[in-house]
Amino acid sequence: MAKGDDAVRRKKNKAQRKKLNRKSDSSTVSARVASIIAAKKRRKAGKRRICEGMCFSLPTPDDPFNERLDKKDISRREPQKPKPSKLDRKVSAKRKDSVATKGSVLGHNVALKDGQKKSVTLINNMGKSRHIDSGKKEIQQDGKKVGLHGNQEQACKSSDFPSKYLILCLKAIEDTLYPDGTYNGEEGNRLFVNPWGIEFWKCYSAGKDILETSGSSSDFEQIAWIASTAADVISRREKEGHLFTGPFLLFIVPSKEKALKVRSLCKPLKAQGIHTVSLHPGASIDHQINGLQSCEPEFLVSTPERLLELVSLKAIDISGVSMLVIDGMESASGGCYLDTVKSIRQAISGKPHTLVFFNSFNNAYVPAVQSLLTGLVYRLSLNDSVASQSAGIIQSIHVCSSKEERTMKGIQALDNAYSNQIIAQHLKVLYVVGKDNNIQKLVSAVKFKGYSISISSYLNSMESGNSLDCGGRIPTVSIIHTENISCTDLGEYGVVIIPDFVLSIDDYLQILTRMARHTVNGVLHSFLTKDDSRHAGPLIEILEQCGEEVAEELRNL
Repeated sequence: MAKGDDAVRRKKNKAQRKKLNRKSDSSTVSARVASIIAAKKRRKAGKRRICEGMCFSLPTPDDPFNERLDKKDISRREPQKPKPSKLDRKVSAKRKDSVATKGSVLGHNVALKDGQKKSVTLINNMGKSRHIDSGKKEIQQDGKKVGLHGNQEQACKSSDFPSKYLILCLKAIEDTLYPDGTYNGEEGNRLFVNPWGIEFWKCYSAGKDILETSGSSSDFEQIAWIASTAADVISRREKEGHLFTGPFLLFIVPSKEKALKVRSLCKPLKAQGIHTVSLHPGASIDHQINGLQSCEPEFLVSTPERLLELVSLKAIDISGVSMLVIDGMESASGGCYLDTVKSIRQAISGKPHTLVFFNSFNNAYVPAVQSLLTGLVYRLSLNDSVASQSAGIIQSIHVCSSKEERTMKGIQALDNAYSNQIIAQHLKVLYVVGKDNNIQKLVSAVKFKGYSISISSYLNSMESGNSLDCGGRIPTVSIIHTENISCTDLGEYGVVIIPDFVLSIDDYLQILTRMARHTVNGVLHSFLTKDDSRHAGPLIEILEQCGEEVAEELRNL
């Protein structure tokens, strides 16, 4: 080899070594420098780089991306139209009227009036229908609104299964905590097939607040699914162009140990661009203020007292929180803890997606839960116990001296249910009566108060001569027979009144565990007399199991 060629080869090798060294050095930079480099790359991939050829004009404050320049639209190849299948060609060949004309669908002519929007329904080879409305820039596929570019109006309702990014976040948490693969050994215990996590994702996608009533605080699987779901929503909204100026997820915990546990579970998501900060009394407040000034976390895990202190110092802004998780309702601090949580909730503007772990079956915490969850909720629990399924439902048992007193107190309970205008908007009331009850007398008493009545078909046949539609000023009150309990959707009723305790304890438990599935203001009223003393013992056991107080009148009965 000539001397000149050898020198050129050494020069190329030296340049290649320098290039490799620069790549290795860039991977060892700090997280903050890496984020700056990533932001710079995103800026370089912006609209300024899409123009054809060289762009000699400099950006200005009024036009930072040179969007006012006359740019040529980059031509894109139009997608080819799908060819009809052989089966479609055979069908069209057999039909003489299969030639589609203007305003026809698959050979069936559709008459269009002047000003009427043309609507077309197509059926693909899988049997699924697509409804196309030419008046709107959207396509309805299987009941979901899709834009012309295939984007769902609500990303969380785009599919029946979690996204690949959510599964990736769960896998990152799983691999970090169990690097040797011990957790992955049992296929049924994988995070992405966790029953609670799948139910939580469905509830969150439905857009309702969630009341978790399993009776325990958040565990490893639940925290992993909460963090991964929040990360998936952040990623999806960033693709849509949304910007977050503050934390997206706020996780309220009762102690320092719980805060460190939650942060350790969220830490693996840092590789996905999700930064988590924990705030607790174990660190100095000055150190935490300096840390919050140097970063903008997506997840914030904190004890309520320290967070409220930092908010009062304006060290952090939580007004834009989109997801709120509250754990530790049974905290030793009791009322102080709940009052602090309420103050934090007031500092959040708007209506965040709220998840409350109701891990104490004590009715003393029910008012706090009702103040946090004001709208429709979804009850989430994999525990089939009576205390878990009836958590937050108040059992009000009245001991009366006569039948007239039972009827009067039942009407009073009905009036009290509708006295709160905020609760009455989503409230439905149900009366459960027996065979021997005087239905005519009960209907007359309820109608006299101005309520409208809805009676089941069985009772309606018994009282065929009674007019039941009074067009009342207050929502309808439903009345069913005890035999129709199993076939009635009790979940939509927030208040159930049993004016005469003629049902069995099994029917009582069925009503208690199936009613008020979408509210935290559930009340079950029962009225007993001395003749019902045989039910007093089982009812006392149910009240004690659910953590409710037992009235002295019931114990005497």
